[in-house]
This record gives sequence, C-alpha cells and structure tokens, in this order.
Amino acid sequence: MTAVVINGREVALASRTRTTQRVQSFVDQHGRAPGLATILIGNDPASEVYIRNKRRSATDAGLIDVHHHLPADVTQNTVAQLIDDLNADPAVSGILLQLPLPDGLDQTELINRISPAKDVDGLTTLSQGRLARGVDGLWPCTPAGVIELLDATGVTIEGAHAVVVGRSELVGHPAAELLLRRNATVTIAHSRTRDLAAVTSTADILVVAAGIPALIGRDHVKPGAAVIDVGIHRTESGLIGDVRFDNVLDIAGWITPVPGGVGPMTIATLLSNTVVAAESSAR
Repeated sequence: MTAVVINGREVALASRTRTTQRVQSFVDQHGRAPGLATILIGNDPASEVYIRNKRRSATDAGLIDVHHHLPADVTQNTVAQLIDDLNADPAVSGILLQLPLPDGLDQTELINRISPAKDVDGLTTLSQGRLARGVDGLWPCTPAGVIELLDATGVTIEGAHAVVVGRSELVGHPAAELLLRRNATVTIAHSRTRDLAAVTSTADILVVAAGIPALIGRDHVKPGAAVIDVGIHRTESGLIGDVRFDNVLDIAGWITPVPGGVGPMTIATLLSNTVVAAESSAR
C-alpha cells in the first residue's frame, strides 16, 4: 500500500478561490474591501519571506494590504500604540503580528493587545479561551488548515483516535481542541512522552507538530493512518518535516509532504479569517 499524498497547494488554492469570491461579495455589499494589517519588527530573513508571501496572497485575494515594518529596537510602547491604532481603524479587519519578535519585546502582552475581533492569527488569550470553551471565533491558522486538509481528503474525523504530537500554543493545543470539536478522541503526546511510538501507532489521525526533524518513522504509524506533518526544517539537502516521509509512505493511508502540505493552508486560512472578521464586524 502506498499512501495518498495530500496536495496542500490544491486544497489551499480552492480555499483562496472561495475567499476571493467572498471578498468580492463584501465589496459589492459594503463598497470597500476588508483590510489585513501586518506588522513586521526587525529584519529576520525568514520573517520577511513569510510576510511578503502573506501580503502578496492578501492582495491577490482582493484584500487591502496595510503593512508596518518597524526597526528591531522599537519600544514596547510604540508597538502597543500601533496595535491600538489598528484596533480602532475601521478599514482594518484583521491584524497579524509576525512572530518571533526581537529580544526585549513582551510577545504575550503585544499579542493580547490585539482586539479579539481582529485576531486573525487566533493567538490572543481570549481567542484561545473561546476555542477551549467551544465558542465560535477566529481559530489559529495552521491548526484550522489541518482540519481543512483532513476534510478535503475525506478522512473521517468523528469517532477517530487522533494523536497530536506537540503541545505548543501555536499548533499542538489548538489542533487538539479543533479535533475534539469534531468528535475525535484525542491524545496529546510530545517529545518527552515515554515510548512515543506506542502512543502514535494507535492513531487513526496523526498530527505531528513537535518541531523535531524526522522524529516520526514507520514504527510510529498505524497502517492506513492519516499523517499530517506540520514541521518544516531547512537542511543542506532541502526542506524536511517532523515525519520521515519516504519511510512512512508505504504504511500510511494519507500523508502530507514537506513542502506543499500544511504550509499553503496557513496562508489560505489567514485570508479566510480576515474575511470572517470583516463580515462579523459589518453585522
């Protein structure tokens, strides 16, 4: 058996097409497009690439691009004031603060400064609390993209045993919460789990977001399982994930590649969240 390779680029393209249509409907109804404000602090090369891709995708979808690039030595108060200004700007539907931040800035305080109504990254404490309580809101982009990938492949989530490897606030915890909302039985594992393979090999759905290159091999995977690899690591031989793709390919039922799997879904969900935020504020 060879796994079905899940094409995240195709699923993301379909999502972005739907978003573009919703943007046009919003413009037709309200006479303006939703605006996505991005904040980049410092000159980290990877962050610059990520922001450039997000801004280009937003513009392609018809969103208004509102970008602020601040120096690495900017003060906490200056960033906080900018976020307050964007919160109050009716032309801005969503705010994204690119992470990580330079040393000296309080990341948690600045994230929580973002209005939950404009928290298109789904990272504020209130947004995450809503997710944990089962209240509708704006969900973190990567975990929401994982769910959309599973739905696009026809994988049954309800009743399945899902194992999430990783417990970060960005991916692990929200992915587990979203799977629970879809009636999966969820186990959270991590790098310190004893006999990790014994846990992961029982999973019908295995979401790997541990941030450890090539952590998961064939002994960790149940035959026929859906394997979603969130990890991405730059090596001399190219990009790899948390899963040993070639090693697992002939035992999994479905698997995402790196690159081209989960990554495109993160931006697609960011765009969708921005339109959702605009529609909610216009009601």
